[in-house]
Amino acid sequence: MTSTLTSQTSQQQALEDQFGLADRVVNPEVLRNSVERFRERGITLPAFEELSNPPKYIAKDKAGDADPQGPDPRNLWRVHWYNDKDGNQVDVPEHVVLTKEITGIDSPILVLFGNRFPMITAHKVLAAYACLAPRLVTGQFDPTTHRAIWPSTGNYARGGVAISRLMASRGVAILPQGMSQERFDWLDKWCENPAEDVIKTVGTESNVKEIYDECNRLAQDKGNFIFNQFAEFGNHITHYFVTGRAMAHVFENYKATSGNEGARLALMTSATGSAGTIASGEYLKDTYGTKVAAVEALECPTLLKNGYGEHNIQGIGDKHLPIIHNIKKHDVVCAISDVATDMLEVMFNEAAGIDFLRAKGVPEQILASLPDFGVSSICNVLAAISSAKVLGLGADDVIVTVATDGSQMYPSEIAKIKTRDFGGEFTPADAVEVWARHLANVPTDATLELTEFDKDRIFNLGYYTWVEQQGTPFELFEARRSQEFWTDLHKYLPIWDAMIRDFNAQVAAG
Repeated sequence: MTSTLTSQTSQQQALEDQFGLADRVVNPEVLRNSVERFRERGITLPAFEELSNPPKYIAKDKAGDADPQGPDPRNLWRVHWYNDKDGNQVDVPEHVVLTKEITGIDSPILVLFGNRFPMITAHKVLAAYACLAPRLVTGQFDPTTHRAIWPSTGNYARGGVAISRLMASRGVAILPQGMSQERFDWLDKWCENPAEDVIKTVGTESNVKEIYDECNRLAQDKGNFIFNQFAEFGNHITHYFVTGRAMAHVFENYKATSGNEGARLALMTSATGSAGTIASGEYLKDTYGTKVAAVEALECPTLLKNGYGEHNIQGIGDKHLPIIHNIKKHDVVCAISDVATDMLEVMFNEAAGIDFLRAKGVPEQILASLPDFGVSSICNVLAAISSAKVLGLGADDVIVTVATDGSQMYPSEIAKIKTRDFGGEFTPADAVEVWARHLANVPTDATLELTEFDKDRIFNLGYYTWVEQQGTPFELFEARRSQEFWTDLHKYLPIWDAMIRDFNAQVAAG
């Protein structure tokens, strides 16, 4: 009996401490510190329900005159998909419909723009809010004493630093030293003390374990609070509801305005990364029966082949399976080469490339949107094309995905790629070759429709990271094999929203 109680206590502690799944005030004193700090600074928090439907819940002038790219706490009310480039609230998430002229397939691809999010011009700021807000209102994170540690391969670390600063606390970014210079330039401006608060680990996109190792070192200091996006279930839950509903809204808008009344939402594609964004596909599956494709780099085919390697599709760290990744509910694994994403990133931002695409009949609306695609965004689109071919999708089968960030984060990378692959200048002849290699015939040989055997194989990969290396109780790890575990997670969002509303009331009562 004692052993059973000990095991239950260990599991409950892991749910709250490691996974961020508290449904109660864990430490009232810490909560009081947070309330007082927010009262002093005049900070209020949006509920997740509000972020999922701003036109219904958030006044368009809620952020006032706050600079969308500045460290103003009012920007918390812009951490959603309903912004334009100037930070104004819109009625439908901004997106582009990619058509056959550029994709080569009959299925339309709806792409939501992540660079409309405030401060970091990438949607990872939503993931950061999803991880910190529940920890704050449950009295686990103390902005007056804790340093918020944000491990990432790029945008999540920036999002964490931004959200930390808006929430009157100190944020620390951990990311590989090989990431784009623009990420580090941004961090230098936003961190309180960049020399101490920007920690560069060895390697590039695929070196996630080295990030974990640094987190474990920092966790020895109780003044550091680790927000591991790969294990914080707030990341999964928030994308399920907030991003999932935004995607559904874009699809319903397309169906209503395109004249295609027979359209069905057939597929959602997402690079896996921390496996937060891809949870939105599960919302679509529950709502429309949509299939979900998990995407990774061909140079590091962890899900596809239990493989390893190194690549430059920045933002999708791999060689492991995040514990918040519900692979059992996904349908396709697709691996895309960073050769394709690198070359297309250049083509989409060079006059010779745009001129070539225009001559191919690509509509001006699509051409104007191409700078809104970063390398992982291009990866998502290529995966959509490849998966559509494998699944035999047609004109009535709509695909949805996200452009995580835009080319604004990659000028230094574009310059490197131009020098390496094009001799420093992208010419019309290069445009012809890149089109032929990477758009005219998107390959399908690294796209796999998953059987249950495949899903179990991939699920089992997580054991080595989470049980053997990170100390997750085996019973909790194994519980994730059942969809009942994931469905039960949905209860947390209304609980957290109630706690956020109560927190705001306490702040206002002072």
